[in-house]
Amino acid sequence: MRLYDTLQRKTLELLALDGQTFRFYCCGPTVYGPAHIGNFRTFVLQDVFRRTLETSGQRTMHVRNLTDVDDKTIRESQRAGKTLGDFTNFWTTKFHQDCKALNCLPPHVEPSAVEHIPHQITMIKELVEKGHAYSSEDGSVYFNIASFPDYGKLSRLDEREIELGRTQSQRANADEYEKQSVSDFVLWKSRRAEDGENFWASPWGEGRPGWHLECSAMIREYLGDSFDLHSGGVDLVFPHHENEIAQSRCACGGHFAHTWFHIAHLMVDGGKMSKSLGNLYTLEDLATHGWTAMEVRYVLISGHYRKPLNFTFDSLHAAREALTKLAKAAAALAERAATSTTLSEVSFGPFQAAWAGLNDDLNTAGALGGIFTGMREAAKLEGAAAAQALAALNRILRALGLTLPEPEKAAEIPADVRALAEQRLAVRQAKEWAQSDVLRDQLAALGWTVKDNKDGYELLPK
Repeated sequence: MRLYDTLQRKTLELLALDGQTFRFYCCGPTVYGPAHIGNFRTFVLQDVFRRTLETSGQRTMHVRNLTDVDDKTIRESQRAGKTLGDFTNFWTTKFHQDCKALNCLPPHVEPSAVEHIPHQITMIKELVEKGHAYSSEDGSVYFNIASFPDYGKLSRLDEREIELGRTQSQRANADEYEKQSVSDFVLWKSRRAEDGENFWASPWGEGRPGWHLECSAMIREYLGDSFDLHSGGVDLVFPHHENEIAQSRCACGGHFAHTWFHIAHLMVDGGKMSKSLGNLYTLEDLATHGWTAMEVRYVLISGHYRKPLNFTFDSLHAAREALTKLAKAAAALAERAATSTTLSEVSFGPFQAAWAGLNDDLNTAGALGGIFTGMREAAKLEGAAAAQALAALNRILRALGLTLPEPEKAAEIPADVRALAEQRLAVRQAKEWAQSDVLRDQLAALGWTVKDNKDGYELLPK
C-alpha cells in the first residue's frame, strides 16, 4: 500500500518498522457532545485504511485515544451538573454506538487522557529536566519551542506564522497563562476556580495537563518512541500535531511517527459546517430524516481523503441508489455462482481495479468506481467464475466497510398478468398504440404498473 505523507509531501510505500505489525495512532474524539459527520469522515476513512491493510494480510495495532479532560469537557460537564467522569462516560458510550452503526472496527487500544495523567506528569518532568520546558509563577508549565529547531516542519510554518497561529489558538491563550514566548504552548495548566474539582496534584502544584501533551504520553505508553503512522483531521496539523512532535521527540529522543496521514474537511452544501448555520449533522439527525448509517458511510468514502468532500442530501440519495444497485447485482451474482468451489484468497478478478485503487493512496472514490466496472464484467460470469468474483466482491466490500441492504424481492407475477403484458408488448411492436393503452389500463386495474424499456418492459405492483 502507498500513502501520501504530510511531512515529506510525497507518497510512500507503507512497511511495518518491525517487519510484523503496522502500528498506528489516531487522534480520537473529545467526548463532550455527539460526534458529527465531519468528525466521522476522519474516523471512517481511518477505518478503511486499517481494513485495507488487514485485507492484504498485514497485522495491525490501532490505538485511538479519548480526550476526556480539557477545557470543553470541564466546561460542559459543569453546565450539565455532572461529574467529569459521568459526563464523559455518557458521550463515550454514544460515540461507540455511532461507530458501531457506521461499521467502524474498534481500536485495539483506546486509552483515556484521565487514566494517563501520571504518564503525562512523567513526560513533563523529563522535558523540564532536559531544558525543553519551564514553569511559571502560577504553577503552569510550558514547552519552549525555541529549544526544538525542527518546530514547524510538518505544517511548513515560518516563525511569524507560528506566532500568529499560536496567538489565535484557543487552546493556548497568551492572555490566560504566563509564557516566555507567545509561541510556547502549555504542558500543565495550574488550577483555576472555573475548573471546579477537576484538578490533579503535580510537582508544580494542582492543575491538569495541556491537551497536546495527552496524546504524546499515550502514544509513548502503547506505541513507544517510534511507530509507523499518525493520523487525524487536517485541522490538527497545526498546532496539535506540530506540538506532539516537539514534546515527544524532545522527551523520548525517538523518531516519533514515520508517516503522517491527514484527512481533509467535510463541507455541507458547498460551505462550512457549523452549529450556527444549522448544518452540523449527527447520525441521529440524519436517521430522523430516514437515512441509514451505511448510506452515510458510503457518502463519507465517496471522495478522496485529501480533498474536501461536499456533503448534500442529494449525495445521500445517490448513496442509497448505489447500495441498492450493488445489492441487486450481488444477489444475481450469487444465484449464478457455483456452490462447491475452492475460492481463491489472492485474485480479485473483475474487481482488481477496485483493490488497486485502495492501495494507491487510499483512493476510495476510485475503488467504488472499480466495483461498478467490475460488476458489469461479473454479470457475464457463471458457475465457479461467478463464485470467485463474488468472493472478491465481498473482500472489497469488507475493506471499504460496506454492508449491502437486503435486495427487494420481486413480487410474484400472476400468469394472467404476465400474459396480458406479453400481449401488450406484441401490440406495441405492431405499433397499435391505442390497443396498447387499453391493455395498460387493464394491467392497472389488476394492480400492476408497466414500465417500457429498451429490453421490453418491467412489471411493478402498484
